[in-house]
Amino acid sequence: MTSSTLAAPSAGGRRRRVASALIVLVALGLLTLLYSVLAPRGTAASSSDPDVIAGRQLFSKYSCASCHGLNGEGGQRAPSLIGVGEASVDFQVGTGRMPLQHHSAQAPRKQPVMTEAEIHQVAKYIASLGPGGPPIPDVTGYQDADVAYGGSLFRTNCAQCHNFVGAGGELTYGKYAPSLAEATPTQIYEAMVTGPENMPVFGDKTITPDEKLAIIKYVKSIRAQADPGGAGLGRIGPVSETLAGILVGLGGCVIASLWIGTRS
Repeated sequence: MTSSTLAAPSAGGRRRRVASALIVLVALGLLTLLYSVLAPRGTAASSSDPDVIAGRQLFSKYSCASCHGLNGEGGQRAPSLIGVGEASVDFQVGTGRMPLQHHSAQAPRKQPVMTEAEIHQVAKYIASLGPGGPPIPDVTGYQDADVAYGGSLFRTNCAQCHNFVGAGGELTYGKYAPSLAEATPTQIYEAMVTGPENMPVFGDKTITPDEKLAIIKYVKSIRAQADPGGAGLGRIGPVSETLAGILVGLGGCVIASLWIGTRS
């Protein structure tokens, strides 16, 4: 067998490898071009709305862009904000959960760093990046809702995590359902339609707007009710009540027995 015969398969193999590499490069180029065409992008830069312009400036001022990207496109540490809507921004920033100070299992509620006017401007800017997300809801009619019906809805859909009086509760992996004691009516509605953290989204087909208002009426009324039966013990259920029964009831019996024994 001659040396030329041995070299022929080697040359053919090189050509196949080069052809395969070219096909991969062309495919990657086409995918990149397709992504650049279809990927969502913000359009707020060309907006003439003064609130949108001010919101974009605040978005950079409070370092939101460092995690969510200069145009809200998201990054490695934070999701995209395109299409989330005004209600989600109003809830997250209005409850102080954003801007995030440090990464943990769950963003805690704290004092908001922006004023109400600034929050609405940032919300308008985020909403201008792309359609889709609910607006800030109008909850002015919640005081006229049926509180008993709201209580029934709350116990069916919310009490498993938030406790039957909205006191909150622990979940898995360091997460928790927060107390609703400080939540405003608007924030409660926004939480139901945006589903923050581990909370599911309750669309209008699952819980109608009127039913949402009834739930808000129940949550706000239950926190203002007195405890005619005695101490509320945090209203966190049988755990605190059992502990109090053991410490006070059993402890009192032990002390009474010791006192009777010394008297005898």
